[in-house]
Amino acid sequence: MQKPHVIAYFADDPTRVYQLLQWLPVLERLDDTHPVGILVRDPQTHAVLEGRTTLPLHLAPGFADLAAAYDELDAKVVLYCNNSMLNFNSLLDGRMLHVHINHGESDKQSMVSNNAKAYDRVFVAGEAAVLRHRAALMELDESRLVRIGRPQLDLRPAPLVPPSERRTVLYAPTWEGDADYNDYTSVDVFGADIVRSVLAVPDVRLVYKPHPKVTTSQTPAIREAHQAILELVERAAEAEPEAGHAAIWQGDILAVFPGCDAMITDVSSVGLDWLYLQTDKPILITDRHHDAERLRREVPVSRCADVIDADDLPGLTALLTDRLAHDEHRIARAAMRHHYFDDNGVGDSTVRFVEAITALVEKRDRLRGASPEAGLVESA
Repeated sequence: MQKPHVIAYFADDPTRVYQLLQWLPVLERLDDTHPVGILVRDPQTHAVLEGRTTLPLHLAPGFADLAAAYDELDAKVVLYCNNSMLNFNSLLDGRMLHVHINHGESDKQSMVSNNAKAYDRVFVAGEAAVLRHRAALMELDESRLVRIGRPQLDLRPAPLVPPSERRTVLYAPTWEGDADYNDYTSVDVFGADIVRSVLAVPDVRLVYKPHPKVTTSQTPAIREAHQAILELVERAAEAEPEAGHAAIWQGDILAVFPGCDAMITDVSSVGLDWLYLQTDKPILITDRHHDAERLRREVPVSRCADVIDADDLPGLTALLTDRLAHDEHRIARAAMRHHYFDDNGVGDSTVRFVEAITALVEKRDRLRGASPEAGLVESA
């Protein structure tokens, strides 16, 4: 078996495996240029991944298992799609270059932390991410930040939403985060009200696609609100079967976008994915904290969107109806897309990603005193 040049390392349990799953098609494309392997620490995660990818899987539950695996695999670059505490087990290995690739582009506070300083490189989407790191971190070596765009947005998954003559509004909320400072979800505070407002728009189809962790949340308020939303969607679908109202629990959110005409979401990567892929269609951003100035300052995409807080809910149906007919923010969204993603067109991010990995593979060989050709011979 050919030894991998690149290892995608993932240490967490299946509740967070969505962070890695979105990278699998991109990693499979990278494998055409540099052999890629996936190394996980959790047996249940390993079971989930079996059958989901053609890439070789490696399981290393304990620290000794990890050290032995790295000795055997002799990889050159390790990729990390999150900041698991167990990443530091892997970062101890000085024979490879370590690259943080994250699992989305978002304005959440959790997107930037001092963990970034632990990696040799941090791949980011564009200017907005660079500015986010600059504002949040002291003594960061910005040369470690590599602007590649967002390769997942080059993919075109099969649509999950059938065509409809109705105008389709997607409600795609995020989860509650793992701390109050990182809680941006609208599900518990006004999710049901948002759904009622959308359903009241004339000639509309509602699609509800929550973050995967909303559907498995152990927070009572989130669980109850999620269930209330599902019941609203179910009743609406029964009362109006021809409308096509739907709740989609599983599958790629990017596969839902093509059938939608507007989206309501929270501060999350989903909103920025929409900005990139659906620039010509309206987006509405929720604000559970009722702090418009903070949102405008910390979440630039809110400057080209309608912001919804508790005070705006009574007028949401009218606002949505108007936005579907008169999109006032279209030009502003085009400029904001550039702010987040530079000039990347479809396909460009994947090219940048592969080129950046190639440069690091070659750099690692130079630093280790071997030529790239020698590295290929060793891997053959």
